[in-house]
Amino acid sequence: MTYDELKTKIRDYTEVSSTVLTDTIVNGIIEDAEFRILRDVPIDAYKKQKIGNLVTGQTTINVPAKTLFVKGVQVYESTSAATGANTWLEKRDETYLQEYIPAETSTGTPKYYAMFGGATGESDTTSGRMMFAPVPDTTYKFRVHFNVAPALLEGDNTNYISLNFPNGLLYCCLSEAYGFLKGPIDMLTLYENKYKQEVQKFANEQVGRRRRDDYTDGAVRIPINSANP
Repeated sequence: MTYDELKTKIRDYTEVSSTVLTDTIVNGIIEDAEFRILRDVPIDAYKKQKIGNLVTGQTTINVPAKTLFVKGVQVYESTSAATGANTWLEKRDETYLQEYIPAETSTGTPKYYAMFGGATGESDTTSGRMMFAPVPDTTYKFRVHFNVAPALLEGDNTNYISLNFPNGLLYCCLSEAYGFLKGPIDMLTLYENKYKQEVQKFANEQVGRRRRDDYTDGAVRIPINSANP
């Protein structure tokens, strides 16, 4: 489903013309729905990795641009390549790290990391910071695993959500639209429930089927209730 097709469907389903649901209003409804889905389901298509070097004696680095959340950080013994022996850092609160290195004099291979100043930005300098402890004593290679905020549908006309979760996106938009139109309440309830049903299926796919395999985890077995004798 394209961006233009979604706009048309929203107006057709609500039976409201573009004089009420203007392009600006519909754009806002679609954007709200996209962000709601992003918060409801961690989508595999938006998993990213970035490799870089820590800075000797520097406690923080920039989070990669458009980061929604960091999934994990690896630090390698090497300073030239992200291969070989490495350590997965333990995530802690910034206050924990401040206590661990109160004077920023504890140096070595980082063991902990923390997030602060978080905000999804268009560049590395506006997406927040990651703090490390101990303070790096050399320029270790690191690999950060994170989920990125995708380009919104308005700009690209299609994206992963519109192509792979079109019904859920539509239902979410209709729930937002009826909320904006202030009724009828039964239609708002209808599409809110439809969205919740579809997003559950989508979540089962994203964090269930896509993260397991039949060989190691066994085939998924769905219980079927038999008829009463």
